[in-house]
Amino acid sequence: MNDTVAPASTRPLFRGQPDLDALNAMSRGTAMEALGIVFTGVGPDYLRATMPVEARTHQPYGLLHGGASALLAETVGSTAGMLAVEEGKGCVGIEINANHLRAVRSGLVTATARPLHVGRQTQVWEIRIEDPAGRLVCVSRLTLAVIPLSPSREPSAD
Repeated sequence: MNDTVAPASTRPLFRGQPDLDALNAMSRGTAMEALGIVFTGVGPDYLRATMPVEARTHQPYGLLHGGASALLAETVGSTAGMLAVEEGKGCVGIEINANHLRAVRSGLVTATARPLHVGRQTQVWEIRIEDPAGRLVCVSRLTLAVIPLSPSREPSAD
């Protein structure tokens, strides 16, 4: 068994310095705004957002809807992916899974996306959603395809 650890890449994960205000502005008039999703943090290897657990994100039993968790996961993962591609490229989701591990009735859940693979044609992100006590609610894996964008559709990272 080889116990050596591969050196971390010296290339920054995200293009420029992501601007949370700009990311939140892009959500206006979308499902993200309707569900109250807000980008709250960015670091060298993660993007974070929150979503309220309330009537608009509940299923009929008064619990956080699994579809709302999946929408939150895809939002954070695909946005992180978009920030990690070179200029002129974008990302679209091609597969998502979500394991729902704990019920939540109220409060604010927090999703954190971290890369498992960032390639030229595909990306894979792990998104962990936690309740207000920091307990894991849902773990998701999102696969993205990297595609060319027309200049008019180029999102701004800063």
